[in-house]
Amino acid sequence: MDFEHQRPTWDEYFLMMAKLAATRSTCLAFPVGAVIVKDRQILATGYNGSPSGSIHCTSQGFCYPGLSSCDASKTLPSRAVHAEANAIAQAAKHGISTAGASIYVTLEPCIYCLKLVISAGIKEVFYETVFNSGEKAALRDMFVSDGLVTLKQIKLSEKIANMGAASLLNPTSIPRNN
Repeated sequence: MDFEHQRPTWDEYFLMMAKLAATRSTCLAFPVGAVIVKDRQILATGYNGSPSGSIHCTSQGFCYPGLSSCDASKTLPSRAVHAEANAIAQAAKHGISTAGASIYVTLEPCIYCLKLVISAGIKEVFYETVFNSGEKAALRDMFVSDGLVTLKQIKLSEKIANMGAASLLNPTSIPRNN
């Protein structure tokens, strides 16, 4: 398959890594992945799911204690830790500073994760899918206008997405056809 040896941009590359992290998610409602990056180096990754050592949502068939199904439209206490929080916790666990870093996430952070991102010193958030935060959007916009963080939606081009899929489906460490 000839892709004219086009390489993904750094933003596309890190978004693809976040999408790959999302495949580890144990959330039945929203599989989300996150990658924290500084100076084009990956510092930590995360995905949403139950805390380490806890029963996974996928094992029980539901996310919310006492409910037999997930309802993403409701704000209920869930067993899941969000992908951004898991990535930040992973960095902290290993003594890695996230000050001045960027985070790539498959879903725009909720307001609670955005506050955590800001508190961790992460300056840029790149996300693929918009999260409808309703009345909390004003607070998000205030953080942005105060210069605490920048938010940017990014998408993979079809060509890059196809190239990424092909690299997962086919052997990669073989000579390219010229």
